[in-house]
Amino acid sequence: MPANLTPMYHKAEEAYRRAQSAEERVACLEEMLRLMPKHKGTDHLQADLKTRLKETRAEVQTEKATGKSTRSFRIPRQGAGTVILLGAPNAGKSRLLKELTNAEPEVADYPFTTREPLPGMMPWEDVKVQLIDTPPVTDSHLEPYILGYVRSADLVLLCFDGSSDDAPEQTADVLAQLESRKTRLSTWSGFDEDDMSTVHVKTLMVVTRGDDPDVAERIAFFQEMRPDINLPVLNVDLARAEAVETLRNQVYESIDVIRAYTKKPGKPAEYVDPFTLPTGATVEDLAIKVHQDLAESLKHARIWGSATQDGQTVGREHILVDRDMVELHT
Repeated sequence: MPANLTPMYHKAEEAYRRAQSAEERVACLEEMLRLMPKHKGTDHLQADLKTRLKETRAEVQTEKATGKSTRSFRIPRQGAGTVILLGAPNAGKSRLLKELTNAEPEVADYPFTTREPLPGMMPWEDVKVQLIDTPPVTDSHLEPYILGYVRSADLVLLCFDGSSDDAPEQTADVLAQLESRKTRLSTWSGFDEDDMSTVHVKTLMVVTRGDDPDVAERIAFFQEMRPDINLPVLNVDLARAEAVETLRNQVYESIDVIRAYTKKPGKPAEYVDPFTLPTGATVEDLAIKVHQDLAESLKHARIWGSATQDGQTVGREHILVDRDMVELHT
């Protein structure tokens, strides 16, 4: 029997994937159980969620009783989306952050330059995207907090040094470290249908120093090592401005969001300070983002955009498109 999970359940599930603490995960799991349809088709999923809820509540109590024994870096989500830079030592992550954002990471030719996560904001037209550089991952070490960053990200940029013969094996080590912890870099984000404890995270493999004459052979070798990983690949020479802009555009397109602008009735439209929403978002989703009270009292909206007639009246389930101007009515 199919589960027939509701859109509200899927939103709660996505919130769970993005949760950054055990207490947040408990709240999301409780909401998922509340929203889940109760029938035979969801029996297995209900049991799995109850097990995870019990384990996560125990995790909360353990943290309160003992305190966290490992370092933790909590970076609030900002901007249109959060993108994690991940890779082996000297993969070019810090240089990539420096070229795309206003951050000033230490960039050097020796490995392990990045010792702590460092955020920066990448501008794209009238929005910004949060990029977070992370310490390198090796076959023997993964900072524990990196796992939470990756699992809650909108996108991972897996950096691959196109000039290094070690890059294929080192990059395979990064994948293995994550997979041993139920996290798979993939072409999509969400929970694995066969194992709800495994999370897939949408990933773009960025080949830094992509102008090296042997880069194609190194990429091919990596793909032979991991034929099950079919990630999109973008070669980048960060010394070329046009290559940086291509990467900037690819990053924004990959986080899969739209911009929606709001105006008050009777006031002129201004295309500034847009709200960003997942592709496929509705008028109701926009109202919730503006204010929960507004969403509850929403009656209809008027829209000016490429997919409607100017000023067309629509209901709360109307799907928005990029650069819609929306007038919310209560």
